[in-house]
Amino acid sequence: MAALRVSSAFASSLSRKILLLFIESFTKFKSSPIWTLSFSVTPLYSRRSKRMGSFCSYVARATLGFTQINQIDTPKISFAAKEIDLVEWKGDILAVGATEKDSARDENSKFQNPLLQKLDSKLGGLLSEASSEEDFSGKSGQSTILRIPGLGSKRIALVGLGSSTSSTAAYHSLGEAVAAAAKSAQASNIAVALASTDGLSAKSKLSSASAIATGAVLGIFEDNRFKTESKKPTLKSLDILGLGTGPEIEKQLKHASDVCAGVILGRELVNAPANVLTPAVLADEAKKIASTYSDVFSANILDVEQCKELKMGSYLAVAEASANLPHFIHLCYKPSGGEIKKKIALVGKGLTFDSGGYNIKTGPGCSIELMKFDMGGAAAVLGAAKALGQIKPAGVEVHFIVAACENMISGTGMRPGDIITASNGKTIEVNNTDAEGRLTLADALVYACNQGVEKIVDLATLTGACVVALGPSIAGIFTPSDDLAKEVVAASEVSGEKLWRMPMEDSYWESMKSGVADMVNTGGRQGGAITAALFLKQFVDEKVQWMHIDLAGPVWSDKKKNATGFGVSTLVEWVLKNSTN
Repeated sequence: MAALRVSSAFASSLSRKILLLFIESFTKFKSSPIWTLSFSVTPLYSRRSKRMGSFCSYVARATLGFTQINQIDTPKISFAAKEIDLVEWKGDILAVGATEKDSARDENSKFQNPLLQKLDSKLGGLLSEASSEEDFSGKSGQSTILRIPGLGSKRIALVGLGSSTSSTAAYHSLGEAVAAAAKSAQASNIAVALASTDGLSAKSKLSSASAIATGAVLGIFEDNRFKTESKKPTLKSLDILGLGTGPEIEKQLKHASDVCAGVILGRELVNAPANVLTPAVLADEAKKIASTYSDVFSANILDVEQCKELKMGSYLAVAEASANLPHFIHLCYKPSGGEIKKKIALVGKGLTFDSGGYNIKTGPGCSIELMKFDMGGAAAVLGAAKALGQIKPAGVEVHFIVAACENMISGTGMRPGDIITASNGKTIEVNNTDAEGRLTLADALVYACNQGVEKIVDLATLTGACVVALGPSIAGIFTPSDDLAKEVVAASEVSGEKLWRMPMEDSYWESMKSGVADMVNTGGRQGGAITAALFLKQFVDEKVQWMHIDLAGPVWSDKKKNATGFGVSTLVEWVLKNSTN
């Protein structure tokens, strides 16, 4: 019996040792990609990614639903600025943008505008007759398309510009309307002109040409990577008529093309589902940008251990529950030559999926099925990086920073009531795990400040409160700096994206105070977008000019059921305003 007892004790001790070894091995493996439940992906050769540098195709080796991304070869659209008589232009569609003033008629219902008169005369009055029957008056959103003989073009389109043509949005809409007509007719070459250029300065003509081209390229784009069948766009060329010729307008059209490439990347990143676009894949996209533009870009992707060394407790707490490991992305743009006069940073929220954590999103309107777009800020930042890699502005160093992760649920996940510590030493009581974006941005903003930058703009799909306040088309901006606000708003006026400055009401910070930590991560329902911005402010050095952009509304189009690429254009224009180009 004694021998049996010794044997049993030995066996029990051995079992405990084996169990401890297993637990130790599991713990080690858990921090390694080999042990994760995430799928691994392999880049596929894609003619499109090679030609346009867009979001490349991936094949999942072991993914949910066996989803694979189709190889898409989207034709590249060539631009040309020409000064020719409209009736002499030959092609598929000639589109003319007309304001309400341009569309005015005389007592015989004939156009008074000289250019429209000339076209109408060439067509024997059919243009005025048909547009009159369709009640075309030049209002924004109106269009009339006719297939008629007598001109070099197969079709002629009248597109309404509204009461005036002073806004970039009107020209964007003109380009989009032309793209829609080209899709419908499967046109390969189109031309766009304005019924009148009276009052347009040389600079305005350049910006309007750029906006038309941008609207056409983005209007023709369709993200068909996940569809088994789709029509391929046939558009190959776009001529801009009557707005000038020469190096300046050609440079402007090239600029439009570069920005569109960034916007399209942003759209593709947001559209990609969470079972395809994991934090690791997002990091791969950043590395691909650095590789493609290696003359001006470098990439540094921090793993979990490196983030621990930097004491990023706020960011890592959000990532803890997911089987897909977090990846902290840092791209740095430095011009290949010349003196660097400005150092700035763009920081994007990078939640590739947000379940809400233990405060799980539930009920009608929670939009959990759309939470793939919770990395819309990161998409804007990487889209801007791609565009700037092509434009190559001088005199400015730009840091692109994304704390990429998922907010999921597991036994290791962050719990309501937990107290976490950010990399600047400040403690946060987590009273809502669904307010996770600001926790990741906290460490990202501290990291950005440590790069020695003078200005930071962060972008995030941060609050539903901002959507309630400003609706689906306008992003809210928050900053203590009037100078930075003027800079970014001026950039948005060039891009045509809508921003509205919101107050930074310091008295609201009272609702963010904790009894057991430095702060809580959410206040009350009232002023939720403002308190979120005040939270982020706690992690920005006072010497650094900082702006927060909440783009929860305009990042996604419910009408088109697609990402918009919002933010890319404004960021590019803002960087250029800080460059010496």
